[in-house]
Amino acid sequence: MVGEIRIENVYKSFKNSDPAKEDLVALNGFSLDIKAGSFVSLIGPSGCGKSTLLRIIGGLDKATEGKIFVDDKEIKKPGSDRGFAFQGSNLFPWLTVEKNIAFGLKARHIYKDHKKDVEEYIKLVGLTGFEKSYPHQLSGGMQQRASLARALVGHPNVLLLDEPLGALDAFTRMNLQDEILNIWKEHDMTMVMVTHDVDEAIYMSDYVVVMSARPSKVEAIMKIDLPRPRARAQDTFQEYRTKILKVLDLGGKVEDIEYYL
Repeated sequence: MVGEIRIENVYKSFKNSDPAKEDLVALNGFSLDIKAGSFVSLIGPSGCGKSTLLRIIGGLDKATEGKIFVDDKEIKKPGSDRGFAFQGSNLFPWLTVEKNIAFGLKARHIYKDHKKDVEEYIKLVGLTGFEKSYPHQLSGGMQQRASLARALVGHPNVLLLDEPLGALDAFTRMNLQDEILNIWKEHDMTMVMVTHDVDEAIYMSDYVVVMSARPSKVEAIMKIDLPRPRARAQDTFQEYRTKILKVLDLGGKVEDIEYYL
């Protein structure tokens, strides 16, 4: 199985606009192994470097020091092996749903060979009948579905999700959580998601990685050992929630967290 991610001692700093002040350190020696085919959520305080780490994995940003590998290939730039879905849909407003989803294929000059994939993913995310619609004609949830289809149509081995559901209402959010899980199961890919929602992380993930405040490091890694589909109200679900919240509270540790670093 492809999609294994290896993060080795990644350090990321940003230049301070005030030369009299030290650089801002977002990630400080961050290391993590992500198994191929797993669903991993990154959770931690605001500004701790979650999105920064995701962008480095996606090749959209570069580490100051350290290395990241996907399937033993060092990441130095964006690639078709990694799809990216952002919090906002980031659809091109002047393109229809169909053309938005096909955009990456056309940019890579492979659209003719993969035209049927566009139709397949429109159907997969439940947008059949809206192919000719423009983003402003869609609800927020439908825009996010189109964004997911655009990230998936290139058949990536890794899908990176930067709070893709954060701007949606609770009902739409829960429906799309199930949609994403169905896509993950069907296409056997690795998914890494940034979220601030503890319940969402538990509901969707194989592992939840709790990150410390900036400069960030791995505070804890918790394996979510619950059968799918998961019942949010069950006692064990709430026990995981309590454990994660304890870790998030000033970096407190919980004894029975399972590590796999």
